[in-house]
Amino acid sequence: MEIDVILKILVLVIGFYMAWNIGANDVSNAMGTSVGSGALTLKKAVLIAAIFEFSGAFFVGSNVSETMQRGLIDTDMFLTEPIILILGMCAALFGTSIWLQIASYFGWPVSTTHAMVGAILGFGGVIGGVDAIQWAETGSIALSWIISPLSAAILSYLIFGILQRNILYAMNPVEATKKFLPLLVFIVFATFTLSLLSNGLENLQTTFSEALGIAFAVGISASAISYLFVRRVSLPDINHKPPSRYLPQTVVSLEKAIKHLQRVHVVSFDETHEKVGSLLTEVKALSKQMRKETSFIERTSEYHVVEKMFVYLQIITACFVAFAHGSNDVANAIGPVAAVLDIIKNGIVSDVTNVPSWLLAFGGLGIVVGLATWGWRVIETLGKKITELTPTRGFCAEFGAATTILIASKLGLPISTTHCLVGAVIGVGLARGMRALNLSILRDIALSWVITIPASAAMSILIFYTLKAIFIG
Repeated sequence: MEIDVILKILVLVIGFYMAWNIGANDVSNAMGTSVGSGALTLKKAVLIAAIFEFSGAFFVGSNVSETMQRGLIDTDMFLTEPIILILGMCAALFGTSIWLQIASYFGWPVSTTHAMVGAILGFGGVIGGVDAIQWAETGSIALSWIISPLSAAILSYLIFGILQRNILYAMNPVEATKKFLPLLVFIVFATFTLSLLSNGLENLQTTFSEALGIAFAVGISASAISYLFVRRVSLPDINHKPPSRYLPQTVVSLEKAIKHLQRVHVVSFDETHEKVGSLLTEVKALSKQMRKETSFIERTSEYHVVEKMFVYLQIITACFVAFAHGSNDVANAIGPVAAVLDIIKNGIVSDVTNVPSWLLAFGGLGIVVGLATWGWRVIETLGKKITELTPTRGFCAEFGAATTILIASKLGLPISTTHCLVGAVIGVGLARGMRALNLSILRDIALSWVITIPASAAMSILIFYTLKAIFIG
């Protein structure tokens, strides 16, 4: 068998393995919050993500890919020995894939792009030395570890705060939702359409003003449809009692206070024990009175109705994110594969490489298989282990992250989709206080982000020397 045929088979196998790992780790960005909030079951999330991820990858996946991502290393050093670049890209793909699989096993949501960058820096550094690495670009990537989660956390925190004031804390949350939902639908559809047109669907070649006009039209249409839908839907009237000056959250807070007083009552003695006991009796009586006055059971049921209405909005945002992810991140697996196949075919290193449709479908299939087989691990971390999510919180997290990505892309700031989603979930959790967050999980995630680049680089170097010994000697 000729060496060219062996290299083609090798790079296709590694490329599929890379796509599989992207599906197992990165697709949690789109589906993690939806599963965690209960908006979707894991099976439904896999099915929806499979459809939209594959559609994004195949129909609007980038058809032109740069040989070296982000100009990280000097490509001139490969002009005389293209075989070195072939082996290097295979090593980068394989090294990235191994690190992604390790991260997925432990349920860590890490950035595929950063892992790939680390792998390229690894083999590029050992070939061309320290001077061959573009350190300014590497520094901007490190900066994104702070910018991405912080920006998304702040924005999601603010969005959830607006929802709390206008819907969750309203005297009639169901009616407030019916009034506020069409506006939210307009904002969601307009924002995501603008994001796809200006960042994801590069093949359409639209200007920003054209994209803005299309986004506005799509938002208006979706808002009108949602307005008609909400008016026709018959929602239960559960506010049959006069409005109360107290909110259900007040009752919940009082119940927590009772639990704390009970603990103090158990461990206290003498005069303190008696005072706390007397106070506990008064607070219990107040809680009983407030439950009756606020119609606590009925009002709590009302929030369930509100959450059900937000389920549909969260599923829509999940579909948008999955489609955009498939169109953008398929290049992480397929771009290097296309570059290697082009070098094998032409024998020279090109600045850009055309990506055939069958290769986009190949990458999309790998992403879907990865999601279906191992995606649940990272989905569980993002959706359930960081903080408790509901459809309203999950929607705020997804929309906050997507908006952060759109704004950062327009400003030219370095950004990571994965880091944005994690930051957004943290922001929504912080809206309920620090105790709502699982700090041990956050520590593990932060550590995995820090070691992503060096871990991928080390694996890439090891695999590169192994491949070099096999094919060159």
